[in-house]
Amino acid sequence: MLTTRRAQAARGLDSDSQAWLEALRSEGATREQAVARLHALLLGATRFEVSRRRSAMPQLSGGELDDLANQSADDALVAVLAKLDEFRGASRFTTWAYKFALLEAAVKMRRRPWQAREVALEPERWPHLADGGLAPHAQVEQVELLAAVRSAIDEELTLHQREVLLAVALNGVPIDVLAERLGTTRGALYKTIHDARAKLRRRVRADGFSAGPDAEGEQR
Repeated sequence: MLTTRRAQAARGLDSDSQAWLEALRSEGATREQAVARLHALLLGATRFEVSRRRSAMPQLSGGELDDLANQSADDALVAVLAKLDEFRGASRFTTWAYKFALLEAAVKMRRRPWQAREVALEPERWPHLADGGLAPHAQVEQVELLAAVRSAIDEELTLHQREVLLAVALNGVPIDVLAERLGTTRGALYKTIHDARAKLRRRVRADGFSAGPDAEGEQR
């Protein structure tokens, strides 16, 4: 059955993509050479992405950046080889594989500043949210709204929803870093944030404030 699906998926692939798949699914020296070529290709992509983002992390040395690029290429290689049967030919194989490399490099660059840093699950910046450039009456309205939001966070959200929302929205913890620290997935955290924001919108509206239009599915 798997062979049949592979044969069906291979129809319509460009010759270069088909050659990649055949080499990576073969055995012995042919596969080893293809894996080595793929790793070199992925490494080029991760080095590009690391270099593109390096200005945001001037504290990292060239050796550290190169290490991040190599780690990203290694992880991207593992991911590509594990998902060969998911390649459907919507793009060239190399383009498809590049996406894994760019994603791995981007994630590792976001995580790097947090490597030895504690993830704060309590608000660190509440006092800095008010905009001092507003007119006096607008400042009063903003302070009242912030007070309503803080009450809603304390009274409406579960402990998990509160911790996740505050870590991401107020303390600036990258979603993938928080997922790693909490032992969960990005998708699960996005769902938690979505549900938490829906609760806050309903509560803030009930308190007489405008909270913007409901997102689809949040009016339940």
